[in-house]
Amino acid sequence: MIAALLLLFQQGTQPFTNVTVRNGDRTVSVPIVLVDRGPVVGADTLAAALSGQVSRVNDEYVVTVAGVRTVVVPNVPFVRVGDQTLQLPADPVVRGGRLFLPYAFVSDLLPRVAKGVTFDTRRAILERTVAVPPTGEAARAASATTSAPGVRATKPPSFTVIVDAGHGGPDRGMRGPLGANWLIYEKDITLDVARALRTALIERGVNVVMTRSTDTLIALSDRGRIANSKKGDVFLSIHVNAANPRWRQPGAARGFETYFLSEARTDDARRVEAMENEVVKYEIASEVSRDDPLSFIVHDMEQNQHLRESSELAATIQRGLSTVHPGPDRGVKQAGFRVLVTAFMPAVLVEIGFGTNAAEARYLRDPARQREIATSIADATMTYLASYQRRSTTTGQ
Repeated sequence: MIAALLLLFQQGTQPFTNVTVRNGDRTVSVPIVLVDRGPVVGADTLAAALSGQVSRVNDEYVVTVAGVRTVVVPNVPFVRVGDQTLQLPADPVVRGGRLFLPYAFVSDLLPRVAKGVTFDTRRAILERTVAVPPTGEAARAASATTSAPGVRATKPPSFTVIVDAGHGGPDRGMRGPLGANWLIYEKDITLDVARALRTALIERGVNVVMTRSTDTLIALSDRGRIANSKKGDVFLSIHVNAANPRWRQPGAARGFETYFLSEARTDDARRVEAMENEVVKYEIASEVSRDDPLSFIVHDMEQNQHLRESSELAATIQRGLSTVHPGPDRGVKQAGFRVLVTAFMPAVLVEIGFGTNAAEARYLRDPARQREIATSIADATMTYLASYQRRSTTTGQ
């Protein structure tokens, strides 16, 4: 908030109260509004000033200004411009039914992506020079330049995300709910959500590798090897939780939690660790070492900052899920999951809910809710990757 406010100050002591938009020979003042997330401008007033428009499609807004079509999702600090996914320093928000865009959308993003648009930070003036289309020889020269095989549009770095649907084949994983006359199996729910997550990530310009895309069993150790061979940037393993039958009311357990690789610190974390590692009994050709690899791997991950990065990725995903999931937030936890041991990259295991709880089992098998879960994980992953990229650039990694 402080950094954003500093951008608004003139050389004197008063902050700007509006952005002056000069669109050709037309000048309009667009008010700046301060909300809890910093200074914003109304998307509708900005579009009107730039002879554009704002439309809504389901949960997305399409803001078309200065010849640029931008897809905006409220409370998500990323926008899509063409085939690019770009980050904003603050979230777009909806207040009173109106979409508001962060001040940086005007001061930074538009000048970068729109032709003929400049922004004077000292005077808060956004100016669009209406270009006259070239004709004759100039038009042919421009066409030749843009169509030349060696000329390519600049695109953001492409990330590779490994999506792992837990269990599969003869390993059904969790079954539930408790006491019901109908059943769901973990392997089916995780595959459905993993497929939805793949779609959501691809829409955001990410390369996606699935450890399994059908109902088949993949050894835990092989899942990490797949991730490493494909040079993944992050590893996301999707699972469904199950209550401890010894709990006082096991059928009432609900909520979501995200794990990263480390020594389990609580009895519940050790319970989930044992439950998810149990799949090794199905792995006839398992190469699980008799030696305990965890201490060595954790040490190696600490040296390569994977442990810290995994913790941050887990926290980002947990925050994202908290905005859509009806169950309680059970927090970020740590445990020695075998599926994470061999993935040499930031890696997390997401327990998206309790299939042993009847209400949550219905929620988890609903395709619309599955897409909602997948979208929140995809958005959180993009937030993490953008943050990681900034840190890597700063530190020269």
